[in-house]
Amino acid sequence: MKKCRIIGLTGQSGAGKSTVAEFLEQNGFFVINADLLVRKIYENGSPCLKTITSVFGEDIITDNGTPDRKLLAKRAFSSKENTELLSSIVHPFVTAELFAEIKKAAESGATTIVYDAPQLFESNADVICDEIISVTAEKSVRLERICIRDNISEELALMRMNAQPDEEFFRENSDYIIENNSDLSSLNVQLEGLLKQLNR
Repeated sequence: MKKCRIIGLTGQSGAGKSTVAEFLEQNGFFVINADLLVRKIYENGSPCLKTITSVFGEDIITDNGTPDRKLLAKRAFSSKENTELLSSIVHPFVTAELFAEIKKAAESGATTIVYDAPQLFESNADVICDEIISVTAEKSVRLERICIRDNISEELALMRMNAQPDEEFFRENSDYIIENNSDLSSLNVQLEGLLKQLNR
């Protein structure tokens, strides 16, 4: 497989990682979105989905054959053990899809790929990254964003947030940190600086 530069993009839930991914894509980077890979492996009747239902219950499947992601999240984030169990099922399937997408991107001429993944470290995908960008924000800011974005209660939002590593972990394990506590103009100033560093 042709060697590509791979940049991992991750961060705390609600910090604004998707906005950063969109900015990078608009500036010529090829972006692979982990959430889209998850949707693919969650397709009706997939081996991954069958394994998940055997562990978390048949009732997590909706009438159209796809998982009720809110219900699955509620069960998966109810304990550290359940979170790790779901990860151990899902991550190998996502990794297989990731390598297939990287191969296709390289064959189409991409030289730099951004892997947009909320669980970059948990899935061990960080080991294939040349550089890692993490997006962080204050807890209160993230809590409000998650509740609005996903239309969920503060209780469920906090369960998701607490299932992730803390901010210090991201700082210690990343090459670049984007702090997104303010408005879009403040974020854009940081992103323009990031772009210059990535294009050096």
